[in-house]
Amino acid sequence: MPATTTFRVSKHRRHVSTARQLTAKALAEWGIAGELADSLVLLASELVTNAVRHCRVSYALVEVTLTLQEQDLRLEVSDPDRDRLPQLRDSAPDAEGGHGLALVDALAETWGYRQGPYTKCVWATFTLAENAVVPSAL
Repeated sequence: MPATTTFRVSKHRRHVSTARQLTAKALAEWGIAGELADSLVLLASELVTNAVRHCRVSYALVEVTLTLQEQDLRLEVSDPDRDRLPQLRDSAPDAEGGHGLALVDALAETWGYRQGPYTKCVWATFTLAENAVVPSAL
């Protein structure tokens, strides 16, 4: 049975750091550390930042879900602006924005998005190293 952690933060840039902290805490509880944990925290931060910046729904909540099943780890970030879909852009290296999905594309094994009736979800997947210790309670 997979282990899942879900939390919500208000759609405000000051809550991006909360999303980073909660992601790091969940990963630490699962015994996931090092480069993979750093990448996941970074991507959670980027995807939550994208939701905060681009979601046009006032007073929205951004939902973050982490799911660990055997050696597979999935990060999902959802917001209630189902029609504003993510687009991978080719931003200049010195541009202030536009790098979030490029980081997701570079660091995740796979990524994509899906539209629900009232939300959109951007997801990224990772595979733990075969010798990684996955807690037996999962």
